[in-house]
Amino acid sequence: MIDWSTLHDAYGPAHAIPGLLDRAIGGDQEAVDRLWGRLYHQGTITPASIATLPQLADIAMTGDVGDWALDLAGAIASGLLQHHGADEEVARCAATLAELRAMAAARLRSGLDGKTYLGRLRAMLAFDGQTLWFEALDDFTDSFVTVACPHCDAPVTIAVGDYGCYSSIRDWSLRDVHQVGLRPAVPHELIGTGRMLYESAVRDGQERLAWGLTHLFGRAECPGCGSVFGIADEYAAAHAPAPWDFARSHTKDAF
Repeated sequence: MIDWSTLHDAYGPAHAIPGLLDRAIGGDQEAVDRLWGRLYHQGTITPASIATLPQLADIAMTGDVGDWALDLAGAIASGLLQHHGADEEVARCAATLAELRAMAAARLRSGLDGKTYLGRLRAMLAFDGQTLWFEALDDFTDSFVTVACPHCDAPVTIAVGDYGCYSSIRDWSLRDVHQVGLRPAVPHELIGTGRMLYESAVRDGQERLAWGLTHLFGRAECPGCGSVFGIADEYAAAHAPAPWDFARSHTKDAF
């Protein structure tokens, strides 16, 4: 049993969480919205957020009725590398996260609208601990990321979407200048996370997503020095969070 009086959410003591969960299970949308606000407030989580994961997993098992719980659990999982002060609780949630990951993967299927499919895919990444790609992945209608050129260190803007697929040097007065077309990846040459995401999108008929992924995991030319580099590699180098390591965080200096 969880002693909610000892936990806090985004607004203070977490004693309201059990009642909100009960109401949300019954289909109360206001309760669902309040749970989002308290457990994933502006992208941050608290010990109460982590303590709620097993209950969200139970609710998510109810199929379409529990989709909101799967989405909320995915958002919470995306914040597990934050400094939330609940590392021991995270360690106890390993089996729950694996269970949630399996549920998210099982609900990736053809026929879903793009927004729903993307949410399930991002949740699966979060449960896998791949918060970097949870943050980077979107619908590629208007996607921009910034990376540093590995050769000249220039800040290069990467655009993938309706405005074009290019690398550029961003000037806030002149907009994107020196635009150079991206070099999308050849699908059969994709590896690792890029390959997994692409194959999932193709399998389930998410053509726009598959198209965007070949660009995100493709190559770009630096408009400044002309060197060519892997976009995903440089994005990961700049943005990847330090891996969570419970044992390391609780190891005391022996000297």
